[in-house]
Amino acid sequence: MWWGVGAALVANLLYSVGFVLEKRALGALPALSAGRPVRVVVTLVTSPSWLVGAVALAAGFGAQLVVYRTLPIAAAQGIFVSGLVLLLLLSSAVLGERPTGRERRALGTVLVALLMVVASVREEDEVVGGAAPWGLVLLVSVPTLATGVALYAQVERRARRRHRAPTNGIGYGVAVGLLYGVSSLAVKGAAGRLTGGGAAEVARALLGSPYPYLLLFTAGAGLVMSQTALQRCRASLLVPVCTTVTALFTAVAGTPVFGERLPEDPLPLFLRVAGTALALSVLLAMPRHDAPAPADTPLPAVPTRAAHRRTPPCPPPNDEETDGNGSRRDPAAHPGLSPRQGPARPVRRP
Repeated sequence: MWWGVGAALVANLLYSVGFVLEKRALGALPALSAGRPVRVVVTLVTSPSWLVGAVALAAGFGAQLVVYRTLPIAAAQGIFVSGLVLLLLLSSAVLGERPTGRERRALGTVLVALLMVVASVREEDEVVGGAAPWGLVLLVSVPTLATGVALYAQVERRARRRHRAPTNGIGYGVAVGLLYGVSSLAVKGAAGRLTGGGAAEVARALLGSPYPYLLLFTAGAGLVMSQTALQRCRASLLVPVCTTVTALFTAVAGTPVFGERLPEDPLPLFLRVAGTALALSVLLAMPRHDAPAPADTPLPAVPTRAAHRRTPPCPPPNDEETDGNGSRRDPAAHPGLSPRQGPARPVRRP
């Protein structure tokens, strides 16, 4: 079990560093659009800075395989979410992001809720599930993927509306978190098939299951959706929301799918159920939009009628002159005429 805890902590470090490096690289890239997935992928793979963050995330994925082979799902997800503290510290130091007071309290409450889930794990009572019925995995995964994609498209449509407050990433985080939740189930199932045997036997076992295909879809769609959202929103809010949804979905759906029973003692059972409910309630209560920034300059004041009356009359045109009493004089000769032609009208003699 301690090998799994160490691997989870290493995965937390790699994931946090990877997300921060990707967010920093995305700031120098042109605007991404999830409606153009090929362009998004080409833009990302041609950025060396972004590729460094992607390599860190891939290494974290490798550590995650070790975690799911040695820890139950609920315990693994609780340790993964505890890495949000490191992510917040890195995003503040490297990216200069400052969460609001309400967001800090909400994220702290989520962290406490998921630590309650970890406290409900009893090593002697936990069963690490390996195999699961494929039909049950697909029955849970396919509707979840459709919901995540539909929610992301809805947030995109709302973000394009005029005169709408800018989104802070909650909707994006929930949508991407659902995709990554299915990915976690697929990782759990694939890890259970990495048993002893030759490479050919392991490959046949994997390719004959739905897990590689779920991983391919969630990897491609999740890459485009998460990077587009990460470019637009703060990493210190988007990633914690995404991680929380992933952890809750994986723990709630994965426990029955892979045959990992709930605790039988009242206290661990209360901690697991109460922690899950608390995290969900905090997530639902978080604001969906950032507060509008104050205007830099005030709007010009509208002049009143009295101001109009006090305004002096406009000066006469340049080609007209007035005498001291305010009466018009005859215009002078046009500058384009020759001196012999004289003024435009004869000057009156007194």
